[in-house]
Amino acid sequence: MDELIGVGLYTPAEAGRLLRVPTGKIARWLRGHRIGERHYKPLWAPQVDLGDGRIYLGFRDLMELRVAAKFIDRGVSPQRVRGAILLAREMIGEQRPLSTDRFRTDGRNVLLRVIETDEHGEERERLINLFSRQYEFKQILEPLLKTIDFDERGSPLQWWPSGRRANILVDPARAFGQPIDSTTSVPTAVLAAAARQEGIENAARVYGVPQTSVKRAVEFEATMEQRVAA
Repeated sequence: MDELIGVGLYTPAEAGRLLRVPTGKIARWLRGHRIGERHYKPLWAPQVDLGDGRIYLGFRDLMELRVAAKFIDRGVSPQRVRGAILLAREMIGEQRPLSTDRFRTDGRNVLLRVIETDEHGEERERLINLFSRQYEFKQILEPLLKTIDFDERGSPLQWWPSGRRANILVDPARAFGQPIDSTTSVPTAVLAAAARQEGIENAARVYGVPQTSVKRAVEFEATMEQRVAA
């Protein structure tokens, strides 16, 4: 499992719980599927392959899926999203371009920021329109980008799934990308389970963390359970 450190590991069910996307959709989008005589290709090949024929996602897949699912939910077909991914991949050399910070919006268009070098060796920025004007994207992209920390290359580094104030973090370099309390780095599932068994005060004592960390974990995991039940 050492090769998964810094990559993250999620089943479709775990990814669906975090993203509020049905597990079946995630499997279809990443495995491909057939309707009648027509075969629909996967949106992309997942980062993780454990050799057992099952679908697994890495952290970058999770972030890519987060954006793709929003587009699809707003009426963009999965295959059109796939086409945009292929185009963006070719332009910026990123295998999972939707999850980078290269995207901008003017309210109706999705624009990909591309740095080009002219014949004099000078760099310039150009914006490429990936989708037509019939979609409204500002309200999709802006909230998604605000909860991600990017590295210097513009790749997603960490995700705050309930917003930064909630202090719950998804970091592929810690706990295989499972949600953790950002103050203590203890997985929220562990703290919440301990609180159910021992109570918040005792759970905090056993793990040597503040009671506020346990309470945050309990609230976060309860929200995740509500998503699954909805």
